[in-house]
Amino acid sequence: MSHGTGSTVPRRQLGRLLREYRERAGVSIKDAFTYLECSYQRLWRLESGESNVTVKTTEIESLARFYGMPDEVTEIAVALAKASKEIGWWQSYSSALEKWSELYVGLEASASRIRQFENGIIPGLLQAPAYIEAVFRAERPRVPEETLAPRIAVKQERQRLIRRFSPPPPRYEAIVSEGVLLAALDAPGAMQQQLHHLLMANELPNVTVQVLPLSVGPHPASVAGGFTVLNFPPLVGGRAGEPSTVFSEGLTGALYLDRPNEVQAHEEAWKALAELAADEKQSTLMITEILRSQGEKQHE
Repeated sequence: MSHGTGSTVPRRQLGRLLREYRERAGVSIKDAFTYLECSYQRLWRLESGESNVTVKTTEIESLARFYGMPDEVTEIAVALAKASKEIGWWQSYSSALEKWSELYVGLEASASRIRQFENGIIPGLLQAPAYIEAVFRAERPRVPEETLAPRIAVKQERQRLIRRFSPPPPRYEAIVSEGVLLAALDAPGAMQQQLHHLLMANELPNVTVQVLPLSVGPHPASVAGGFTVLNFPPLVGGRAGEPSTVFSEGLTGALYLDRPNEVQAHEEAWKALAELAADEKQSTLMITEILRSQGEKQHE
């Protein structure tokens, strides 16, 4: 099984490329699916980058000719079609993932920069083992033990992302509320393990953890809650890659926002939060002090 970036982003990029050149050629979607001798639904799914449609290289080459794609663009389209067939590591854990989470994990694995704000929890990529278990038990107290283990395994596998060697890891920036660091967990020593885990993460060259002090009042993300901004590398040939995407998860689903105005609003919120939060050095000192005080309480 391939442990590459998986098929999510190549499918979306291929779909965008097909739609762009179909529209440039002035070809209607009806003319395109009639030429390809397939259904409207199939072509629509190809252009939408959906994961439930098989991408055939021969069909992509045929559409490229019909749309008059230049040879170099056709090569990119074919390369994307082949890349879309790779299996991401998370697909072997599909039973442990919510359906809306599968898309996010694929996007996360392909991002070149990830910025994440969390107001009530430690971000998933920074959670220590005991904290992961505590979070799952709090969110789903009635989940059977046999279901819990695979969910924890998925979270731990995702965390390899920020420490991987090849391809280079993404730039990862997290802003965490100080209140989250002061929270108590039922498992003895679990929060100390988590604080130490954060300090170790902040030593990685590609990771920055900032703490938003309790003294900060209402801020741009007070209403929005937690969100993640994902940026992606350019395509082969220097073409623009996947557009920046904002992800926000809820109890029963998730939002994926990629319209320029939506992304810009979250970019501005992030900038404001980064200015309000303690810098990396100050945040390390804050985490260290909280860890020290917790150790002293244990020995009282």
